[in-house]
Amino acid sequence: MSALDTAREHYLERFGAFEAGLASEPPWLGALRARAIAAFAERGLPSTRMEEWHYTNVAALAALHCEAPPRGAPVSREQLESLAFPLFACSLYAFVDGRFEPALSAPLTFPGGSRVDSLAALRAGAAERVEPYLGRLVDVKSHPFAALNTAFLDDGAVVHAPRGSHAEQPVHVVFLSTSQPVPRVVHPRLLIVAEVGSRVTVIQDHVTLGEGPGFTNAVSEVWAGADSEVNLILVQRESDAHFHTSNLQVIAQRAARLHASTLTLGGALVRNDAEVLLSEEGAECTLNGLFVGGGDQVLDNHTLIDHAVPHCTSRELYKGVLGGRARGVFRGRVIVRPDAQKTNASQSNPNLLLSSSAEMNTKPQLEIYADDVKCSHGTSIGQIDLEALFYLRSRGLDEARARDLLTRGFALEVLESLPVPALGAGLDDVLVERLRALRPQESQR
Repeated sequence: MSALDTAREHYLERFGAFEAGLASEPPWLGALRARAIAAFAERGLPSTRMEEWHYTNVAALAALHCEAPPRGAPVSREQLESLAFPLFACSLYAFVDGRFEPALSAPLTFPGGSRVDSLAALRAGAAERVEPYLGRLVDVKSHPFAALNTAFLDDGAVVHAPRGSHAEQPVHVVFLSTSQPVPRVVHPRLLIVAEVGSRVTVIQDHVTLGEGPGFTNAVSEVWAGADSEVNLILVQRESDAHFHTSNLQVIAQRAARLHASTLTLGGALVRNDAEVLLSEEGAECTLNGLFVGGGDQVLDNHTLIDHAVPHCTSRELYKGVLGGRARGVFRGRVIVRPDAQKTNASQSNPNLLLSSSAEMNTKPQLEIYADDVKCSHGTSIGQIDLEALFYLRSRGLDEARARDLLTRGFALEVLESLPVPALGAGLDDVLVERLRALRPQESQR
């Protein structure tokens, strides 16, 4: 039996124990779990024989045989703040090993009735509030890790922006995983519902306490109502021994505006999937990404923007910086349906390799079935500009400092585009430290 088959049996067995411990739930939620675990049982963990996973081998993750974390792992506010900086303390919602921790949180009262709730609390007492939205966007048959998350659905953050509400302060949701003697798996969930004319900004922050191996398997669903504005920043800065998969699913209705940024600054193996459906005319979507890796890291980003109707706009920029023996993957699909005339779409994936052993596999992809559109895509893979390096050294900088400056300048475009300037400024320091960590591998070229 292969490692993937063994892992499938492991998680199916753990699901049986998990299901037996569940309290009474609404029939629709039980049906959702049943569909998800059936889909996972059929497909199991993905293999490299699947086109979507051709460059990403999850055998090392499968071999971990992760268990559910124990309840009540002790974490202090000081530990949380040291990991998740900058903090927006007035709107902080902390989850430790997948479970909401009120003692570490600082809820904010938003104008207009916007609110953030624990999914576990809603499941127990007000499941009807999430029934129209939860699990409706994720195709569990196509995404095995999302199926696993849905089957083990427990806790997470539910952000609700009522009609016409404008939340000026961002919502900072921190998912913290602790290191345990036995590797642990958590399945955090984020649900954002932005009603007509609302505006909301959410920072989804994944961090780890300790350097041991573990697995975060996250799913996020975003419902962007007509004329709403949703800003979502996913920050993944877990330890280099941690495995991370995330699945983002978005539906954007008439004249909705989505700005989603994915920043990958840690992890042994990271797989980010993002799919956006522009379902009504006038919808706009911006997908930005930055992934920085070294050592033996594998950083994989798959995106899909579906222009289902006319007069929609999408912009996509993903940048990669890879040193050591790191491997990066980018596959970005933009689909323009036959009736989606007047589509305006652009896609770009520039990548910077800091060592001769780093590897990047990139495939920007346009699928256009309409004839009155404006679409472009492009990618590049290169090294630091030697002329620019020579110029900086001629101005008195040593080689290491000059390389750091050029690499930081390449990556800053994504940070500077974040809708929360303070977050971009704070993460600039994290980026600099990450780039410095790549320097030993770079010097071995």
